[in-house]
Amino acid sequence: MQIEENKERILVEVAYALPDKQTILSVKVNSSATILQIVNDSGILELYPEINIESARVGIFSKLAKLTDTLHAGDRIEIYRPLIADPKEVRKQRALKAKEEKK
Repeated sequence: MQIEENKERILVEVAYALPDKQTILSVKVNSSATILQIVNDSGILELYPEINIESARVGIFSKLAKLTDTLHAGDRIEIYRPLIADPKEVRKQRALKAKEEKK
């Protein structure tokens, strides 16, 4: 006897943002689909070929997630860009500058 695959379809979003542009795609997927499958099927990788989904960090509503995670109806997958600057280093430089300006 074969086990039937869950055929329930849910609506989710896939989001990617650049400094000057944001794209959010709504897609209807099987409820058992993983983040990786959804991103691949959404078409966002064709719109932004610079995304390397295998090494990119992803999240669901700002919470880090794994490419193997599944979603609930209404969830939004966010694909994060690599940081340009280390936030700790930026804060350190800002503190040093403020200290110098006080002198």
